[in-house]
Amino acid sequence: MTMLKTKYLIVGGGIAGVTCVETLAILHPEETLTIVTASSLVKNVSNVSFYAKTIVKFDVHDTEASSLKMIHPNLDIVYGSLKHLDTSNKIAFTDEGISIYFDVVCICTGGIPRLISDSINCKRILGIRDTESVQEFQKRLENGRRMVIVGNGGIASEIIHATRGIEKVWVIRDDYISATFVDPGAAQFLQDSFKDPKKKENTILKRHIFTEEDTLVSLNKNLKSAALGPDWYRKLKSINSETGKQELEIIYKAEVESVTEQNNEEYPLIVKLSNGKTIQCDFVISATGVEPAVNFTWDTKPSLGDDGGLAVNELQETSIKDVFAAGDVVSASWKYSPHWFQLRLWTQARQMGGMAAKAMHARIVNEDVLQDFCFELFTHCTTLFGYRVVLLGKYNGQGLDKNYEILLRVTRGHEYIKFVLQNGKLQGAILIGETDLEEMCENLILDQIDLTPFGDDILNPDIDIDDYFD
Repeated sequence: MTMLKTKYLIVGGGIAGVTCVETLAILHPEETLTIVTASSLVKNVSNVSFYAKTIVKFDVHDTEASSLKMIHPNLDIVYGSLKHLDTSNKIAFTDEGISIYFDVVCICTGGIPRLISDSINCKRILGIRDTESVQEFQKRLENGRRMVIVGNGGIASEIIHATRGIEKVWVIRDDYISATFVDPGAAQFLQDSFKDPKKKENTILKRHIFTEEDTLVSLNKNLKSAALGPDWYRKLKSINSETGKQELEIIYKAEVESVTEQNNEEYPLIVKLSNGKTIQCDFVISATGVEPAVNFTWDTKPSLGDDGGLAVNELQETSIKDVFAAGDVVSASWKYSPHWFQLRLWTQARQMGGMAAKAMHARIVNEDVLQDFCFELFTHCTTLFGYRVVLLGKYNGQGLDKNYEILLRVTRGHEYIKFVLQNGKLQGAILIGETDLEEMCENLILDQIDLTPFGDDILNPDIDIDDYFD
């Protein structure tokens, strides 16, 4: 059995694990660090752009794990999977028979795709989660005629947007598209781009009073995100099927009940839905989220969150001393700031990985550390159907119960702006398109400025509201 000794141990080569390595390379480059990764490819963040203090957009790429040695001179890379963690003696055992002695460890094992094929045994059901599954999808797409896409998050939305030359049947259990990220109004704005993306209408200003029930619990339970990164779908744009059509059918409030293979020259699969409808197709894409990947044994089991993730405090530490965790495997269990909540997104994986590294370093050098400022405000920047989408704070009124109102400004084909206000103060926002309002919204939410004197003019297109808050 091979034995290694290291000061810092990182388990997982996803965004959280690699960010943890990169941060420790800055904080403590003279100390030994080991990363355990199941693949020779790890996730790399590049082209980082700041729209405001906490609003960050970046690209995610696959890169060779060996490239991490360039940023950390004392890094060891172990290719394998964690089998058992002995937290009492601080030893990690891999499936390949390697034991690693550590001082502090960070678990970044990510999420396991929650696929419909888990209960339906069919090789023509593809889960889009990592680089390998995307490549398999590309091969199928080359000769496909009709596909069924199951799921309503970012990956499913971008498959719909990026693929051409094939019939698409989009099966969602919600009553509007892209429900993971946006509200029904924004979904309609995005859906209009299917019909005529160049058509625009005059700006509309509306104020609505909403009386929705508290949705924070259901959001945290149901909204999961895969970890491919925000720009993976660009690879698909050049793939077109000469035999396929470009039609799109959306089936709302339905789930897949069964997928059966048939001896049919036209379509090899029959998909039966919960509403009784059947669809014939070439293959099924399962993009229905992830579950925390706690797939190894412990000498002492740590506390878990309601969703099965490793419960961590504000410093990303689990209930076991010197055992930290970050990314999709985590269940954030500290008392959140008023405008932050957890969604399993690449943005939060990066934030948690950096926070864990700071806390691990502080533990080794015996210093105090405070939680990073990024956890003061929920932010996510992505692309949906070709539009830039920025989500801020309680953008869908999460946790505000019935006491909030909404301001909308919609210019079809150009922008969708939604402000969530409570007692005259901005609590969240959805910004779709090139709005240039990101920094202003961030400041308004963080500073909790009373906007009552401005009334509906806060989104009046004829008034440059930025001038008031410079």
